[in-house]
This record gives sequence, C-alpha cells and structure tokens, in this order.
Amino acid sequence: MYAIIATGGKQYKVAEGDVIRVEKLGAEAGSTYTFDQVLAVGGDALTVGNPTVAGATVEASVIGDGKAKKVIVYKYKRKSGYHKKNGHRQQYTAVKIEKINA
Repeated sequence: MYAIIATGGKQYKVAEGDVIRVEKLGAEAGSTYTFDQVLAVGGDALTVGNPTVAGATVEASVIGDGKAKKVIVYKYKRKSGYHKKNGHRQQYTAVKIEKINA
C-alpha cells in the first residue's frame, strides 16, 4: 500500500517503512507526526481525493533535523565587472513512515 501526501509545497509518494526528507516541520526528534493532506491512496485499487481523501492520514515518526548540501548561486554580467556569489543550505526534517490509515 502506498500514499501520495502533500507537505511543504511538495508531493511525496510514500509506503510504510520509507524514510523521506521533507521541509522543516518544527517537531522534536522521536515524536510522531501526522500528515492529513493525503491526495491519493493506492494498493489493490487507487483512491484519488478531491482534493484530499476523506479520513485518510499518514503517521510518521520524526528522526531528526538537518541541512541539505550547499547550492551555489552565482550571478554574472559580462563586460560590466559585476559578479556575485551566494550559497544556500535548505533545512529539512527526516521522517520514517510508520502507518497509512485509509
């Protein structure tokens, strides 16, 4: 059984036992988190929500927080001597999918 959830402006296809990195949630490590925006639930038959599946939730345990690899942003304009270098590290929360309730 799998589910498609929406969190942090992105959509993830998850199954029980998966470990995924989502946008930072602000939950403590070791706690449980419930995703209530379930867009679809699949298994034997696919159930698609309008826009979400009624009564479906996905329970996950929070592993911890971290930062992704650095992304370099480099701006450059030729012949004018303009260049600017900037870096960014996006924060994430790692969660393990425990149960899909559909």
